[in-house]
Amino acid sequence: MVESIKPVGALNHSEEIPARASSGYLMLLVLFVAVAVMALGIAAAKNTGGAPWLLIVSAAVFVFLLPGFYVLQPNQAAAITLFGSYKGTDRNTGLRWLWPWMGKKKVSLRANNLISEKIKVNDLRGNPIEIATQVVWRVTDTAQALFDVDDYKAFVIVQIEAAVRTIGSRYPYDDFEHQEVTLRGNHDQIGSELRDVLMARLRVAGISVDECGFTHLAYAQEIAGAMLRRQQAEAVVAARKTLVEGAVGMVEMALDMLSAKNVVELDDERRAAMVSNLMVVLCGERDTQPVVNAGSLY
Repeated sequence: MVESIKPVGALNHSEEIPARASSGYLMLLVLFVAVAVMALGIAAAKNTGGAPWLLIVSAAVFVFLLPGFYVLQPNQAAAITLFGSYKGTDRNTGLRWLWPWMGKKKVSLRANNLISEKIKVNDLRGNPIEIATQVVWRVTDTAQALFDVDDYKAFVIVQIEAAVRTIGSRYPYDDFEHQEVTLRGNHDQIGSELRDVLMARLRVAGISVDECGFTHLAYAQEIAGAMLRRQQAEAVVAARKTLVEGAVGMVEMALDMLSAKNVVELDDERRAAMVSNLMVVLCGERDTQPVVNAGSLY
């Protein structure tokens, strides 16, 4: 007989709630009173040999109160548990006191700045590139950070690498014609999208991302030289294209002005020769050496 398999439901997510912790200053005063009474009990026991109960009670109060004290710094919280059950989070700073049998685990709420290692990723066109990113993150929900993931700091590192690989494969590294969104040319847009992806991935751990961006972006070493030559060739072609377009416009303007002002009449053959000469002068990389014709016009 084949047993039916029931689908596993979604995991229950923890949610931070305020803890019932009290200020430690009042309990500190009670502790001092217990110490004073204990000192009086010791003195009375030495002098008269009586009142042992006073010493026992004050010592019991001292032993009971002392383990319950803890201190929270600014931007620090403490998750309270009772025999493994989450009871809330204390975010009040200063000296605090809690029942001694309740557990306390402190969590920093300060901003953390993380610079990832260089990650090799294939971009949209399949070119291997190296990416490193800088992420500023902080814990916003202590219950999720402590109880929904095993180690939230290691979780952040792994999710950053996964998000960088996801974003790096969505776009090309560069587009010389500026017709596509690229990793190199659209830093703000890529950074915003990377932050959104990280926020979605880290939400399960109660972590928020303040800002992120690339600190290193380059072709991988095995293709860096070839891609550099390709970029140089594309730049030369683009420069030549711009130069030829400008030269053609100048030649056209010169011929139109000569015809409009009746400076000289040129047949098709000499017009073609003039166009050739002007194009050589305008597009040449070296200075031209003019030839002066001292004879007839032709």
